[in-house]
Amino acid sequence: MISFSGVTKSIGKTDILRNVSFHLRPDDRVGLVGVNGAGKTTIFRLILRKELPDKGSVSVNKHLRIGYLPQDILELKGKTVIEQVLDISDDLKEIEKELEEIDKRLSGSISENEALALAERQGYLLEEFERMGGYDLEARALKILAGLGFDDDKLELPVENLSGGWIMRVALARILLAEPDCLLLDEPTNHLDMESLLWFESYLASFRSAFILISHDRVFLNNVVRRIFELENGSLYIHEGNYDFYIEKKQERINHLLAEYKTQQARIRQIEEFIARNRSRKDRARQVQSRLKMLENMPKIELPKQAGTIHFELPTPDRGPQTLVALKDVPKQFGKRKLFRSLNLTIERGDRIAFIGPNGAGKSTLLKLIAGVVPVDDGERKLSHGVKIGYFSQHQLENLNPENTVLQEVLHVAKDISHGVVRSLLGAFLFRDDDVFKLVKVLSGGERSRLTLCKLLLLRPNLLLLDEPTNHLDIPSRDVLEEALLNYEGTICLITHDRHLINKVANKILVVHDGTAELFPGNYSDYERLWKKRLWSGESRDKTGDKKVTGRKKSVDRKEQKRLEAERRNRFYKVKKPLLEELEKLEEKLGELNELLDKLSKQLASQETYEQPDLFRELHQDYLKTKSKIDKYTARWEEVALKLEELEEEFMRGDNNLQEPATK
Repeated sequence: MISFSGVTKSIGKTDILRNVSFHLRPDDRVGLVGVNGAGKTTIFRLILRKELPDKGSVSVNKHLRIGYLPQDILELKGKTVIEQVLDISDDLKEIEKELEEIDKRLSGSISENEALALAERQGYLLEEFERMGGYDLEARALKILAGLGFDDDKLELPVENLSGGWIMRVALARILLAEPDCLLLDEPTNHLDMESLLWFESYLASFRSAFILISHDRVFLNNVVRRIFELENGSLYIHEGNYDFYIEKKQERINHLLAEYKTQQARIRQIEEFIARNRSRKDRARQVQSRLKMLENMPKIELPKQAGTIHFELPTPDRGPQTLVALKDVPKQFGKRKLFRSLNLTIERGDRIAFIGPNGAGKSTLLKLIAGVVPVDDGERKLSHGVKIGYFSQHQLENLNPENTVLQEVLHVAKDISHGVVRSLLGAFLFRDDDVFKLVKVLSGGERSRLTLCKLLLLRPNLLLLDEPTNHLDIPSRDVLEEALLNYEGTICLITHDRHLINKVANKILVVHDGTAELFPGNYSDYERLWKKRLWSGESRDKTGDKKVTGRKKSVDRKEQKRLEAERRNRFYKVKKPLLEELEKLEEKLGELNELLDKLSKQLASQETYEQPDLFRELHQDYLKTKSKIDKYTARWEEVALKLEELEEEFMRGDNNLQEPATK
């Protein structure tokens, strides 16, 4: 379908792509990954003939129908949403036009032979129309639009009246409806909320055509791709399997490369030492020249530029009060649109809450109400004494001074924090070496996001409010954010559709929908496994765990049901939490013991050990003790895991007598 052969593409003196080769097969599902600026979009532009290679060749089957979704906001106008999506095929339009002409001619006065010829042509066109999906086109369009979050009232809106994110959804719907032979999708999930993302993920999993997609969403990549193309330092590495498998294989490749690099460096040192020792000796002139030429012609092994794991300490925020912010009976309305009827939410010290819900449900507005950026219409917003709020949103990127360097921008808020700590923190946020002297005005969107987050954490807030902080961030930058949030000692409210980040950081999920906000304990995986079906089933349980009858026969009002359900969820989480903590400690200990066992095994297998009987006996005893400990910890791990499984089964059955486990 598509073939790259020895493709090199340069921008200035930099090789964005260097001798890149690959073939795209008809059933390929490819994730194209790499840091921002690695050249991913350049590959798309080469496929689409928007750019030409400097060297090598790009071959695209001339009959291949390609659907391309760019990362940049498109300009669509002059049609309604449904019209724009249905406007997918010139071929279908031509068939419809010709069928209309045939109908007119058949209804007129024509000869029998002409009528037969027209009827035959009409039959062929109708078969083609059916083959191209013309009959069910609108039904499929409505299904795709619904999956991407379009309500019926949005379908007749002029496209130009929509925001950039919704316009991108229209473009995506149109591409999916056209069912091209190959999809090129540049960060297609950027403008999707969680529900639309899950629908799109499911749709792609059953999509019949090939696709290459650029994404920084690890969970999404794991669920939809079967090959990973990684761009790094101009080279392309191809890995079969999903993202997690690629990470595993990449680490093996780096370890192998590192071993080769160390061997080569040792060889280079030997040659350089020989040259240094013999440079002044006339009888060794030939050998010296030979080794100089050897060094010059030796293909040097380059190690990949690793983001690396940098351990850093964030400035510790002041300890906040037990209750930081409380919203009581707060409605919110914009014009005639009621966003919230009567919000009640309390944010406690230590909460790490991820807000999820459809776009337009009010997640960002709720965050602004908590921050005090948007005033409450009624009810009460109570901010406790001693609370210092740090609020991040995309519009705050505009508040950076374009004429400052990165370092100047950060030092402006650092105050009493030492220069060394500031440089260390900037390094952790991937501003290293000369990067700190870059002017803000030349930074990319992702770099600006990282700089704004770094500044925010230096202000030492004890309540951090983050609205889509992963926008524009590649995977290494998301790892930095994750590390920073895990190190942060304050309270967090976070809006994101990055499920990996939510699972790592959150201990509560706030579902914002239909004018309400419901709080659930646990991370996103807990919500998917335990809470989601209960939330959307329309079914609640009373204190005994029995099902309550919905509709007219319900004996407890909705507000009371929600209160009882919330109590039960919190009780379940309280019982579950120590089991999870113990499992984590056991897994950590087992990891350490298995590493020690591997080390002892290698030592026991060494020839030197066999030559020292006392050392062998000592190591053998250590080996047996370590093995015994592993068996003991493994047995306890299985016991705790079984208890956790039983606890979740009890909860799902509706049992209410959840007892806290005895600790060991």
